[in-house]
Amino acid sequence: MPTSGGSLTRRTLLARAAALAAAPYVVASSARGGDGAVPPSNRIALGFIGIGMMGQGHVRTCLSYPDAQVVAVCDVDRWRREHAQAAVEAAYADRRAAGTFRGCDAVTDLRDVLARPDIDAVLIATGDRWHALATVLACEAGKDVYCEKPVALTVAETEAMVRAVGRYGRVFQTGLQQRTSAQFVKACALVRAGAVGKVRAVYVGHDGVSADVALPPEPVPEGLAWDLWLGPSPWRPFNSRYHIYGQPPRVVPWDFCRDFGGGSLTSNAVHALDVVQWGLGREGAGAGPVRIEPPATGRAPSLTYTYADGVTCQVTWRLEPGRHAVPPGWDPATRLQNFGALFVGEAGWIHVGRAGFLEAHPASVLRGPVPGAEAGGGVPTHHQNWFDCIRTRRRPASDVVTGCGATVLAHLGCIAHWTGRALEWDPVRHVFPGDAEASRWLGRALRPPWAL
Repeated sequence: MPTSGGSLTRRTLLARAAALAAAPYVVASSARGGDGAVPPSNRIALGFIGIGMMGQGHVRTCLSYPDAQVVAVCDVDRWRREHAQAAVEAAYADRRAAGTFRGCDAVTDLRDVLARPDIDAVLIATGDRWHALATVLACEAGKDVYCEKPVALTVAETEAMVRAVGRYGRVFQTGLQQRTSAQFVKACALVRAGAVGKVRAVYVGHDGVSADVALPPEPVPEGLAWDLWLGPSPWRPFNSRYHIYGQPPRVVPWDFCRDFGGGSLTSNAVHALDVVQWGLGREGAGAGPVRIEPPATGRAPSLTYTYADGVTCQVTWRLEPGRHAVPPGWDPATRLQNFGALFVGEAGWIHVGRAGFLEAHPASVLRGPVPGAEAGGGVPTHHQNWFDCIRTRRRPASDVVTGCGATVLAHLGCIAHWTGRALEWDPVRHVFPGDAEASRWLGRALRPPWAL
């Protein structure tokens, strides 16, 4: 991969580097650069933007790949970026000794990462408020992108992302990692091939949305660039419920606030909603639902999406007794919490979830051959799939179209909750026809100087 560019300007962390890195970042010895399996010139140079809980996990994972090399970390929180930098430096000690690693830069502003010509790709694990803008800026800078889900904070932002990825010819992978999980590949291939007959309904869990919350101001911690943390979002005073400085982060602590996230629907259910569109074969332009009903007004005690052919997707913890062919004791309150989906068809059902979970009725559905090309060959890890596609320029498992499609589905559910009524949706034009109230939730004004 490209190795040209200016010299690195990293902050040196001396004795504390190994101590900071040792516990949370365990790296396989084969990734430390001494095995010589991958020539240094062929390693993908990575920059990380956002080193919260998800970002730390991605750094840890990518350090274990010999065909990639982390050369920059960026976070508005000094503690987080220096912690990550120390981990990278310690993990690549052998590469540095061999002269194949020049150091890991730690910066506050993502534009400093994007300006480096030696960086091939960036992994964006900021808060949702930054996802779309960081992606568009990365594409303009000629970087390939891995972006955490949900890929955007609004429907309009997903459209800007699709345009940018296409215009600049970038490889884009969404952090919807179930696309490279064997049981999900098998389940969705079976459903698409008609193994349970015509699908009537799909059930997933993790409903819940954010609200307009204003918290009292607190002093901004030294070492936190609060204005950059907010980025394109409206100005709000710092509060430690939005961001905890100086300790290992939690997952999306800010997600209760509408300015920063959509709630559980966009943070959690988006994984399952991606499986729904995958299994139903409704991933492209114009393939979304035509009606969205919140629990208060819908035909079932759940958020309900209805497609043009009558198939429904319900985000719920309940299944109506006697209506669906589920076995005795099948408890949706626990089984639908594993980021999977229950597909109910005219000839049976399939339920898939994480940790290798896959079940069906009749059970013989799972014993037969898996039809279609999706069943062939091994399934690479999500990061390896991204690395492979960076080299081949092929479409990754969770590309910008599928990632944006799942994100749009989640946001439509949020809008139905916020308006408190059923909504009619045009999936081709991406509009609520004749509905000005609902339409105002499709986009947001970005705080200057930021713009898409």
